[in-house]
Amino acid sequence: MTTIDTPKNAASTTSKDAPNRTITTGGGTFAYRELGPRGGVPLVLLHHLTATMDDWDPRVLDGIAARRHVIVFDNRGVGASSGSVPRTIDEMAADAVEFIRALGYDQVDLLGFSLGGGVAQVVTLAHPELVRKAIFAGTGTAGAGDLDEVTKVAVLAYVKAALTLRNPKHFLFFPRTAEGKRAATDYMARLEERTEGRDKRISLTAIRNQLTAIRAAAVQTPYDLGSIQQPVLVANGDNDVMVDSAHSVDMARRLPNAELVIYPNSGHGGIFQYHEQFVPKVLEFLAR
Repeated sequence: MTTIDTPKNAASTTSKDAPNRTITTGGGTFAYRELGPRGGVPLVLLHHLTATMDDWDPRVLDGIAARRHVIVFDNRGVGASSGSVPRTIDEMAADAVEFIRALGYDQVDLLGFSLGGGVAQVVTLAHPELVRKAIFAGTGTAGAGDLDEVTKVAVLAYVKAALTLRNPKHFLFFPRTAEGKRAATDYMARLEERTEGRDKRISLTAIRNQLTAIRAAAVQTPYDLGSIQQPVLVANGDNDVMVDSAHSVDMARRLPNAELVIYPNSGHGGIFQYHEQFVPKVLEFLAR
């Protein structure tokens, strides 16, 4: 049985005041928000390591939602969603499919960032009928052994953040150049624009399980990206310290119907640093 808790206020096209919603399935309760006009194929966003709904850049959300129906959600065990975070990306993908089907959709577009990009790959491979188009941003694929370095990179960034009283994203998402530092400061300020109805923070246990899933993916059999026939947009910065930008180039080469966009002088959060270019690209890609 599926039940939906929907607030009475109308759906908003802004990330600042989009109402929090929940949907309960046989496996638990998922928290989500909807933005933009209804109708057509919705774009479902899949979040990164440590992220909740509040970690999506408002400029990306609002820019896409000006033209498209956008759905952001906390996957199982994250933020305000119930349950425990799975320790494999395959299970995370199964949970995402459960959420999408519970909302009643037979087909969606996907935008997966970082860890969410891995989840998006599995959803597309396991349920090709469900995915019309996909966007893989700042991500790699299974079998890329150096993905195991994510834990070390993240820990180092958290240490630097503690010593400098900054958010780890300053060090993980943006280059330590003058341009990158400005982009990081602007991005972090945007994440604070929503002041009411903010999401519940992710737990340390959830983060540990996410890291376990990433480490497992690093050593498993590579995904058969060549079997993905859907149009795919691959995007990243040119100096990603979390997931080497070379992985984006490799993925685009292996995907039979892919387009690659690499943003200069940027890192893991290149799509946020270059949101003014990324949003129109996404809208154009989805409209084809």
